Amino acid sequence: MIIERDRFLKMFADAGIEITDEQMYRLGMYSELLCAWNEKINLTAITDAEGISVKHFFDSIYPFSLVDIPKGCTLIDVGTGAGFPSCPVKIWREDIRLTLVDSLQKRITFLAQLSDTLSLGATCIHSRAEDLGRSGEFRENFDIATARAVANLSELCEYCLPLVKIGGRFIALKGSDADEEIKQAKDAVKLLGGKIAQTHTYTLPNGDGRTLIVIDKVSQTPDKYPRNSAQIKKKSL
Repeated sequence: MIIERDRFLKMFADAGIEITDEQMYRLGMYSELLCAWNEKINLTAITDAEGISVKHFFDSIYPFSLVDIPKGCTLIDVGTGAGFPSCPVKIWREDIRLTLVDSLQKRITFLAQLSDTLSLGATCIHSRAEDLGRSGEFRENFDIATARAVANLSELCEYCLPLVKIGGRFIALKGSDADEEIKQAKDAVKLLGGKIAQTHTYTLPNGDGRTLIVIDKVSQTPDKYPRNSAQIKKKSL
C-alpha cells in the first residue's frame, strides 16, 4: 500500500467523510496499480504517497460529497485518464454504475485491469466523447456525466451534456480560477440544454483551490451537437 493509512483516514475524517477498512484496502491497491502501470505508460505525473492521496483520491471523492448523488445512478466519466474522479468515487459509493471513456487505448487497457482487480464492474470504452454523444446507445442515457481538467468549460459542456438524460446533471471539476470559464460558458450551457445549478469553491488539504460546477440537464440537446473535435476546438459555442 503506497498511501499512508493514518494520515489518509484523518484527512477524510476532517472533511466529514468516513472511509471504511475495505475502501482503504481498495484505494491502496489502486495506488499500487497506478504506480506499477505508470512505469509502462504515462498515466500520471503524481506518484508520491501524499500526492496520490490528496490530488487524486481526496480531490476525486470530496467534491462528490458536496452534491446529491442518487443511489444506483449511472455515471459516465469523460476523458477519465487514469480513472479520476470516478473510480475513487465508485470505491466510496459502490452503488454507482460506472462507465469510463478515454480516447487512448493504453489507458482503457489499464482501466479494464483496474476494474477487474478492484471489482468495480466498470464498462471501459475506447472512444472520443463526441462520437459517443452522437450514438443512439449513449446519447442522453446517463444520470451523471463528469470530467476533471479535460478542457475549458464550454468545450466540456459540448462533450458531456449530450450524454446526460433530461433530469440528470453534468459535474465538472475545475481549478480555483473558474469564474471566467463559467461566465464564458453560459451561452453554451443554455444552448446544449443545461442550467448551472450549483458552484462550490473549496481548498484541498495541501492548499490548492478547486471549483465544483454542477449543471442540470433541463432540456434536450439539439441534434447537431456535439460537433466533431476539430470544430469544437476551433470555435467554442
